[in-house]
Amino acid sequence: MTNDNLKHVVVVGGGTAGWITAGVLAAKCVKEQGRDLKITLIESAALGTIGVGEGTWPSLRTTLQTLGISETEFIRQCDATFKQGACFKQWVDNSAGDAYYHPLMLPSNFGPLNTIIRKLNNDHDFSYSTMLCNQEAVCEHGLAPKTITTPEYQGILNYAYHLDTNKFSVFIKAHCISQLNINHVVNDIVGTTMGEDGAIGSLRLADGTELVADFYIDCSGFAGLLIDKHFNVPFLDKSAILFCDRAVAVQCPYVEADAAIASHTISTATGSGWIWDIGLQKRRGVGHVYSSRYMSESDAERDLRTYIGKQMDQLDVRHIKYKTGHREKFWAKNCVAVGLAAGFVEPLEASSILLAEISAYWIAEKLPHQKRDFARCEKQFNDTFRYRWDTIIEFLKLHYCISKRTDTDFWRDNTHPDSIPDVLLEKLALWRRQCPSVVDFLNRADVFPFESYCYILYGMKFNTATYPVGDAHLNMLEKKIHNQQRNMATLINSLPENRSLIDKIREYGLQKI
Repeated sequence: MTNDNLKHVVVVGGGTAGWITAGVLAAKCVKEQGRDLKITLIESAALGTIGVGEGTWPSLRTTLQTLGISETEFIRQCDATFKQGACFKQWVDNSAGDAYYHPLMLPSNFGPLNTIIRKLNNDHDFSYSTMLCNQEAVCEHGLAPKTITTPEYQGILNYAYHLDTNKFSVFIKAHCISQLNINHVVNDIVGTTMGEDGAIGSLRLADGTELVADFYIDCSGFAGLLIDKHFNVPFLDKSAILFCDRAVAVQCPYVEADAAIASHTISTATGSGWIWDIGLQKRRGVGHVYSSRYMSESDAERDLRTYIGKQMDQLDVRHIKYKTGHREKFWAKNCVAVGLAAGFVEPLEASSILLAEISAYWIAEKLPHQKRDFARCEKQFNDTFRYRWDTIIEFLKLHYCISKRTDTDFWRDNTHPDSIPDVLLEKLALWRRQCPSVVDFLNRADVFPFESYCYILYGMKFNTATYPVGDAHLNMLEKKIHNQQRNMATLINSLPENRSLIDKIREYGLQKI
């Protein structure tokens, strides 16, 4: 009888997803849980990374802490800056001043949403974000979410990071090898052998050897070396919902070394897509995400050139093609796909690294001790992450389908009901009759919460029905708004500029927790 114990996990692929997954398994399963588990990461010396996913979620702070990484060293080594949300320009109606925010702070408790919307409808001095959260004003002033005396990973305001993904992969790789004892193998995988019941028996390597493990994690990117090549799991194309399938990207050095660093992602809509603009320490990452059905490669590059200006003439331009969608299932037998091997959606809400993180934590929490339990985990993981992928796609579609833009076929077609998931159509129909409610979001697997939907819905000027509000409720709301404005002034006067704080961190470092 073969040994049923799970002793060896192999992660295939050494990009961001691969090293995050291997690191989380080592930190949680080995260090925290005390399991006798060997973790090997195998990567090819020849393959590079996509290298444009420069936005993250606040969850990365927890992940870096879990891996035992210093925030100071992370910021120094990965060209990282602070991210406090996203500003969406020209998404609503393409008019002058068309912009709204999706900040990372939850709205303050200002009472019933119905009262807030009644106030918004009658007082156009506020947007949904400015009324309920000070983070938009902080971003508009180019300020950081903390000060130099705030300890590592702590914040006065909630924050994530912008980072150089290529530098991050090198940084986290070195840490995982030296501090988390991950076995690192550099070799090319040329195939697999068949195990019992169709599972993976081993990985066949270019040097003629085989690598044998009990469990395999496919982080091989779009190639899907295991989930596709061995298991032939179909890819579910979602381009009928999210039309964008191309990107053209550049890296723009700052003209001045002390140029301001934006404390948020800037996402500017175009005729057939949108442009991201992310500020790192020494450069901006800028790219145009677009749909090849509506725009040619040359026209996409032209729009990017118009956005950047003459500086683009000196920049190397990179064109990227991708398929929007995900695998029919992610866990098959003794293998699970994480990262680009599992699927891909445009980086509109920076969900790529987040999905790798939450996949890694799920695996670390549920990885069975005996191989006989793979089938149970397979069903749970597939059910959970199918829901997560579907709701992420739904949330991204929300940005497009309630737009009032009608200037191009791209925007007109995005509002057509045939391109909108049925679940989202039902929610929009419901919200036209009443305000959204937190009870609409009770699934623990929801990636984007009720508050995020509200930022987008009301930022996009989506009309939800309201009922009359008494003077007492409105008066209470007025007092809370007044206090919010007063607190905002204090906050703005106390926080440093984003670049100023980054420079101080590079020189002095942050306090350890």
